Amino acid sequence: MSLAPRAVLVHRTTEYEELLARHGTHGQAAFFLSARGRSVEDVRERHERARRALAEVAGAVPLAWRQTRVERADLDRFLFGPEDVVVVVGQDGLVANAAKYLTGQPVVGIDADPGRNPGVLVRHRAAQARRLLPYAAGEGAAADELTMVEAVTDDAQRLLALNEIYVGPSGHQTARYTLGLDGTDAAAEAQASSGVLVGTGTGATGWLRSLWEQRSSTLPLPAPSDPRLAWFVREAWPSPTTGTTRVEGLLDSGAGLRLTVESDRLVAFGDGVESDALELTWGQTVRLGIAAPRLRLVH
Repeated sequence: MSLAPRAVLVHRTTEYEELLARHGTHGQAAFFLSARGRSVEDVRERHERARRALAEVAGAVPLAWRQTRVERADLDRFLFGPEDVVVVVGQDGLVANAAKYLTGQPVVGIDADPGRNPGVLVRHRAAQARRLLPYAAGEGAAADELTMVEAVTDDAQRLLALNEIYVGPSGHQTARYTLGLDGTDAAAEAQASSGVLVGTGTGATGWLRSLWEQRSSTLPLPAPSDPRLAWFVREAWPSPTTGTTRVEGLLDSGAGLRLTVESDRLVAFGDGVESDALELTWGQTVRLGIAAPRLRLVH
C-alpha cells in the first residue's frame, strides 16, 4: 500500500522572531530599532503576514495527507521522501535554499509577502494552496524543470545549487588556481582573481546578471530551463604568471569547468549560503557543471 502524500511546509524565521530572540521582548526590540530610526511595527506586520500565509497553507493540506514543517536552518538535517509535496512559504531565495536537498519532488512556491518579492520562484498566493496541493501530487501536474549546477571535488564531495556556485576566497584575499575546460585541447590557464561564479538561467536574474552587466558582456545568458550554464571570473589579474584570456563562457550538457587550487584555502558555496561550503585546499581539483537533478517547480 502506497503512502499518502506528505506536505512539507518550508519556511524561515522572520526578522521579528530574530529580534525577539536577540532582545528578549517586544519593547526592547522596539527601543533598539527606534534608536536607529526604524519602527518595529513594520517588522511585526511582515512577521504577521508571513505567519498568516503559513497557517493558511497548513489549513489547505488535504485531511488524508500527512503534514510537517521544516525551518530553513534545519534543511540540511531533514529527510525528504519520494512522496513529498514541498510547499515553500516565503521568498524566492527560500526555494533555492530547499532545492539542493530534493530529488525530483514537486515544489509549490507560495509568496508570503506579495509586493515585496519578485515572485520568480514563489509564484502563487496562499489562497491558491487548496487547489494547488492536490494538483501538484497528481500525475499530470505541469512543472518547469529548472536546471541546477553542481560542484564535485576530486575526493567526491558534492554541492548542488539552483542559482549559482561561487568558488574563491572566504575573505578578501586573492584566489589562485588553474582553470581548464573539459573537452578542449587548449592548455589550462593559471589565474589570480576574486573568484569564479558558475550559474544557471534561474541565477541569471541575480548575482550572475550583475557580473554580466558590469562587464557589458555579449554572452547570451541561459533561460531557467535551458540545459546550459554561464560562468564568469571575477576581477582576473594579469601578471607574468597569471592570465586573463578565459574570463567568461557557457557550459553545455556534459561540459565542465575545472579549477585546481593553488591557494592555501578556497571555498565553494551555493546560492549565497556560506555556512554550507566545501573546503578546498592546495592541489585539490573541483569540477563545475550541470547537475543531473532538476527542480520541479509547479506552475
